[in-house]
Amino acid sequence: MNSIITVSIDKAEMERLVQKEIKAHIQEINSELVFWDLKELCRRTCMSRPFVLKQFFYHPDFPKFKVGTKWLMPSKETEEFLRNWLKQHPHS
Repeated sequence: MNSIITVSIDKAEMERLVQKEIKAHIQEINSELVFWDLKELCRRTCMSRPFVLKQFFYHPDFPKFKVGTKWLMPSKETEEFLRNWLKQHPHS
């Protein structure tokens, strides 16, 4: 005996579920890193190392710590600094 199974998928609901899962995974990935190094900072901001160094790295309020020869930045504080820095930076 042959059986036929019909499956119906609501495309909008499927897209909503996929977006929800992607957002959850992105948040999980972002929360995994407690510290960024300079390479990670450049990657996450899509800015070059020279640009980062010239624009804000040496700003007195930029959260960074030198451990040995490596600079480490607390990810949450760095994100907050960058949001504020961008708001204060002249838009041209």
